[in-house]
Amino acid sequence: MKRIIAVIREEQFENVKTALLKAGCEGMNVSTVKGRGRQMGIKESYRGSSYCIDLIPKTRIELIVNEKDLEDIIDIIIENARTGDIGDGKIFVSDVEEVIRIRTGERGSDAI
Repeated sequence: MKRIIAVIREEQFENVKTALLKAGCEGMNVSTVKGRGRQMGIKESYRGSSYCIDLIPKTRIELIVNEKDLEDIIDIIIENARTGDIGDGKIFVSDVEEVIRIRTGERGSDAI
């Protein structure tokens, strides 16, 4: 099993969520986060004053998937989150040793 953490633009989240649901990927945790990468923030002007917003709001999606589904899910996220502009986000993949469904006691792939 693998854990996918995708940090994407807030405005792309609905596209990604809809595509994941169509692919049968129903379980996910979503949170609003702030961060920055190479983009280093956004420069804005207001009433003649310039300022920099250096922590950009993003959406973080966390999924646990079976290894056989990993590449398909990554492709779906990339296809639906990509705008082609700097700041589109990142995807992180890591191993998951065990998953246990608390309600039933199911373990492993059955608990996903």
